[in-house]
Amino acid sequence: MIQRSLLLIFTCFILLTTIAHAEENVDNEQEKINLYKQMEAITFIPWYYLAAIDRYEANIQSEEEEQDSIISIRISDLKWYGLTPTTEPTSEEIIEMFGGIGKDGTGDGIADPTNDYDILYTMAHYVQQYGPSEQDIRTALWNYYHRELTVLSIMNYARLFKTYQTISLDDTAFPIPKGYNYSYRNTWGDARGFGGRRIHEGTDIFANYGTPVRATTHGVVELKGWNKYGGWRVGIRDIYNRYHYYAHLNGFAEGLEIGDIVEAGQTIGSVGASGYGPPGTSGKFPPHLHYGMYKDNGKTEWSFDPYPHLNKWERNNP
Repeated sequence: MIQRSLLLIFTCFILLTTIAHAEENVDNEQEKINLYKQMEAITFIPWYYLAAIDRYEANIQSEEEEQDSIISIRISDLKWYGLTPTTEPTSEEIIEMFGGIGKDGTGDGIADPTNDYDILYTMAHYVQQYGPSEQDIRTALWNYYHRELTVLSIMNYARLFKTYQTISLDDTAFPIPKGYNYSYRNTWGDARGFGGRRIHEGTDIFANYGTPVRATTHGVVELKGWNKYGGWRVGIRDIYNRYHYYAHLNGFAEGLEIGDIVEAGQTIGSVGASGYGPPGTSGKFPPHLHYGMYKDNGKTEWSFDPYPHLNKWERNNP
């Protein structure tokens, strides 16, 4: 009863602030943060976890699925309604009776899977059932998505949003700083022979040994170490489900570890010629940075051509 009263109070607040936002032309990102924080006040789930789930859901949607709404989370009919003999918005009591998770976030008596407030409250309530700790939330995400990479991505987004207190982390940088000599061309898809015939999943940027290598975006270090193909390499995932792969390094930035948050332009290592053999192998090709980009759609991850991004970042290189 108390939670319902709080929900109604905050629903009124949501409606009033939404009108105020329209009048003041507040940008969409701040409107989202305000909504996440309103749901945090009701469910005690920190706003940055809700923002991270919403960001992840936006990342895995196709252009056809994108809708003109504030919240990007989409909850399937099976999850929302359970075995309810209808897929029309109805009361949460009926939905709960048939094992669905759909909730009424506006206090109008109807749980509507197309309503932003109902959707966000439903997701927050689902997570709330597992508890407020980081491990509780991780467990909730696993039981909802059943995919470890998805859980890892959302938890890392949450760390980034909490650290910077924003959901706008769009700064970029070319991986080689100004003032250093380098050259590159589009080598994505070229044939490679070491270890068996395969295609080149990246762009090679040739530079001298020891030239600093920078993170191209804000993100979290997912991988660091040796690979017989890439030598000493680092993998960083940004908030758009893009995995950035830096290979053939001469070494890593001091103190850089898996799980670290990095910023666009931050030095993460240096150019080398490592790889094509056991740990320590170097010099089998000229020194260069292999830079690759991969995209995750919630089901699989694939390589795509980073060359257009590199061209753009080079033009805007700070």
